Amino acid sequence: MRVFDTVADYAKEAGNEIGVSEWMEIDQDRINLFADATGDHQWIHTDPERTKKELGMPTIAHGYLTLSLLPALMSQISAVKSVTRGINYGSNSVRFTNMVPVNSKVRARVKLKEANPKGGGTQFINEVTVEIEGQERPALIAETITLLYE
Repeated sequence: MRVFDTVADYAKEAGNEIGVSEWMEIDQDRINLFADATGDHQWIHTDPERTKKELGMPTIAHGYLTLSLLPALMSQISAVKSVTRGINYGSNSVRFTNMVPVNSKVRARVKLKEANPKGGGTQFINEVTVEIEGQERPALIAETITLLYE
């Protein structure tokens, strides 16, 4: 994990890769818990037998499950000591570019694109790529926006 003393120190990294998280396994229990939390029980996610029988493949994680992992994965990559609060402000774009089969491992790779003053804090725009172990094409690419305050 990279630890920056101040927001200004972090902002100096604009244009650079910040780092890569650890791998996280996406098992059927995690998929089922996400289905329960969101009410999205589409069988391709929750019914291994039907998915295998009808599609000849294992269940896959919800795209939004993969997206929901960004805070946990990104928290492994960097921190700023001087920050008193951070706000997930949104995303400029999110693209689900590949399926995440059950029991796959994913990790996040973060590049800091921009840092700009906003509302008494600093707005950071990151390009986050969620990679799937052993696959060339990532699960998703998102441009996320975070506000950090000191």
